Amino acid sequence: MSSANHFQRDLVLASEERPAPSERRPISTGPKLVLLVLTAAGIFAQPASAPLKFDVASIKPSSSDDHRVAIMFQLGGGFRASGATLKMLLTEAYNVREFQISGGPKWIDSDRFDITARAERSAAADSPAEPSALPPPMTDAERKTVQEQVAQRLQALFADRFQLIVHHEAKEQQVYALVVGKNGSKLQPAQNNSGSLRQGMMRMGRGSVEGQGVGLEVLIRAISGQLGRPVIDRTGLTGRYDIKLQWTPDPGQNVTPLGGALPPGVEPPPSDPNGPTIFAALQEQLGLRLESAKAPVDLIVIDRVEKPSEN
Repeated sequence: MSSANHFQRDLVLASEERPAPSERRPISTGPKLVLLVLTAAGIFAQPASAPLKFDVASIKPSSSDDHRVAIMFQLGGGFRASGATLKMLLTEAYNVREFQISGGPKWIDSDRFDITARAERSAAADSPAEPSALPPPMTDAERKTVQEQVAQRLQALFADRFQLIVHHEAKEQQVYALVVGKNGSKLQPAQNNSGSLRQGMMRMGRGSVEGQGVGLEVLIRAISGQLGRPVIDRTGLTGRYDIKLQWTPDPGQNVTPLGGALPPGVEPPPSDPNGPTIFAALQEQLGLRLESAKAPVDLIVIDRVEKPSEN
């Protein structure tokens, strides 16, 4: 298997269930890039004005050299990552793609880290009194709040351990606007299958996106990373869908699902010359279309960063 295939991503924006302890296991170390966000029971009890930080955090250089990456947001506000570069981690902390981050030394793209961080509530959420009980599904507003709170904790962690200082710049740039095609959307409404462990999951590889019960914001993040350009949603579609999209990447799309370049020495697998482009695939398979546009884009500029001391 080509090592480029390791850059595949399973994205769970909101699991509708909490697995029992006997069902829980570490994130797979298989050839995938995995991002997992679980329902965060009890996280909303914190005052909105309180600064959010992890209570305990460990950051160590990764001992693995196989380019496999796993990132998981845990119940209650905990966080785990393995084999992730700092630039990959910054995409989650600031909700950007790698091409929106500039500055910093070369090691932020090459050095890989293993991180384990816990919020005060994550330990309690990992050990429910009634393991068989499932937390109620999160609304989109609650899901957004969870993501914002974990991002705040990550920003504080990187400022403390990496001495990270950044500033934002907004520049008007070329973007893509995602719109509904002239013959209407072909998106399939999500099947009502809340008991499935794959509900809310998006898997992203080079030239493929597949998801179950996801919103368009997840699809947009995937195709934005592949195209190396921001994508804005102008479809007006607000539902959750079962999505499968496959295309033949152009040579210029040799990037990871996070929107960054492949590591040195890693070659992408050969493409099917007869396959559709991402633009044709979106229209043929999903009834959506990408249009060129201009819009302000949030850029993260690194002013200072240092390698963390081992702990």
